[in-house]
Amino acid sequence: MYKKLAITTLSLLLTTFTPAVAKAETVMGKIARTGVLTAGTSKDAIPFAYTNNQGQLVGYSVDMLNLIKEQLEKELGRKIRLQLVTVTPGERIPKILNGQLDIVCDASSFTWERDKKVDFSISYGATGTQLLVKKGSNLGSPESLIGKRIGVLSQTTNELALKRVQPQAKLVFLKDRAEGYAALQQGKIDAFASDSILLEGWLGTTKNPDAFQVVPDRPYSREGIACMVPENNSRFLDSVNYTLYKFMQGFVDGDKRYTTIFDRWFGSHGVVFLNNDLRDLAIETMQIVIESREEIPK
Repeated sequence: MYKKLAITTLSLLLTTFTPAVAKAETVMGKIARTGVLTAGTSKDAIPFAYTNNQGQLVGYSVDMLNLIKEQLEKELGRKIRLQLVTVTPGERIPKILNGQLDIVCDASSFTWERDKKVDFSISYGATGTQLLVKKGSNLGSPESLIGKRIGVLSQTTNELALKRVQPQAKLVFLKDRAEGYAALQQGKIDAFASDSILLEGWLGTTKNPDAFQVVPDRPYSREGIACMVPENNSRFLDSVNYTLYKFMQGFVDGDKRYTTIFDRWFGSHGVVFLNNDLRDLAIETMQIVIESREEIPK
């Protein structure tokens, strides 16, 4: 009888505590155990993260994830497989919170509300909210948006920017960017709001770019692009930040490997060309981040 009672008690204890032990595993511990870095990214955020013509996920943020994978291999002393998972803006944080994703790097921007649930890396890019409109449109100023149908993706900083700039605009929520571009072309919305660079990226792929324009000249908001990771994983976040910092330091110093990565997406022959002013701004932004920390020894 006592033996049965002991077994029953032990069984209850295991049932009670095993989930807690599993839940307590850090992201770094999980990656060391499984050899897999599971990363969320976008399928349509050109040039940060998108699916190319060969069906592969590519982009500036995907390159950052590959650099992070390399850094983890050095630190953990084993090969790591990068497993990319496409997510919508609304899925990013929930999938981090339930443990499905170790990290998200796409075109995510910091907000205080998001920061209550996840941790952010240092910023490795910059963008802002603008509108894609048909050529000749008079939209752009906050007053011009009153009563207009503005397409936007739910739970994005673009939605927040529009609500702040013009609360009387009629927001039309769309499931993804492809639906937004199609809705604008079909006249279902008056404008589509998204990150400046993403809109320029789409213009570079469409067959009739001259039929559209990005407005206004000055974005409604300016935001840093960063990765999101689960809270309370400081060692993992340290590795992510070290990787991003090393990339930016290398780029500013003219290291060919890192300038090649940047130019692949933003150079004169890149997916989205940054003119000299925007390129200087990108370098200046990186320089500010670099100067805030100790330089990595070469």
